[in-house]
Amino acid sequence: MKRILIIGGGGYVGTRLVQELLKKKYHIRIFDLFIYGEEIFDQYKNINYFEKIKGDIRDINLLTESLKNIDVVIHLACISNDPSFDLDPNLGRSINYSCFEPLIKACENNKIKKFIYASSSSIYGSKKEDKVTEDLNPEPQTDYAKFKLECEKILLKEKTKMTKTIVRPSTVCGYSDRQRFDLTVNIFTNQAINKNKIIVHGGNQMRPALHILDMCRFYEFLIEADSKKINNKIYNISKENFTVLDIANRIKKILKKDQLPIEISNTLDNRSYKVCADKVFEELKFKPIYEIEHAVKEIVDAQRNNKYKDPLNNPIYYNIKRMKEISLK
Repeated sequence: MKRILIIGGGGYVGTRLVQELLKKKYHIRIFDLFIYGEEIFDQYKNINYFEKIKGDIRDINLLTESLKNIDVVIHLACISNDPSFDLDPNLGRSINYSCFEPLIKACENNKIKKFIYASSSSIYGSKKEDKVTEDLNPEPQTDYAKFKLECEKILLKEKTKMTKTIVRPSTVCGYSDRQRFDLTVNIFTNQAINKNKIIVHGGNQMRPALHILDMCRFYEFLIEADSKKINNKIYNISKENFTVLDIANRIKKILKKDQLPIEISNTLDNRSYKVCADKVFEELKFKPIYEIEHAVKEIVDAQRNNKYKDPLNNPIYYNIKRMKEISLK
């Protein structure tokens, strides 16, 4: 039984990843501040191969303690997405960048076998190329993206026996017990269901999409992969590329709401890139299988089953609102 530490295991992707890995009987330990709540993990309290540690990633002593007897570290913790980061740049820097190198040193000292780092496709910035591959020069436009790239550099420069892999995910969509409604597909689905309209800022920007289950599948794939094949490698992971307006129209079609209005406004967000994920298939034979339709239907089903409480306004579903609410420092 492999022992996995998921740093940021209480977040949107982390929560779904915990659920999927526990089904496969991995020993899971999560390290998180749980600012979005930890009661969602009560369902696992009788599972003896699940542990959770409440802590701040900047507390290197506690984090080092959590690395004991761990085989694989999956590092998801961050102030996620550009607007949340811009809310408090110093906070974003301290969590997303300053504590990263001490974490890598601690992993080396604890003889961690594999370290998987969740970077971001946003490091590409605005690209006109038809295929944005891992070989293209990153042009990060925000501090969030710049620090993701700097952490990649720190990780790759370290000479260690630890297998190191960098993942650049597209914008994730779909259901999680720790739901987010500040990501493109999820935003539009929530608006279509609860506002009876979709609000699009801009519309022509290209956005890559990835279902949360495919994200989880890929992390599990890396846990089991031959270390020689994935060491010091960077992988884009994406299923589909659409313009923002195309995503809105596709959701209308999925929901069979042909008369649903789409309101279009101007935007200063010029990030646009069409992610190519051919490398991950060519080298590892891994391929995402879930489309936007699956994500939309998951969210609709969750709404019908009363999984959400005031999804348009509840800060628990919105990173910026929640960070303001608790005054995270």
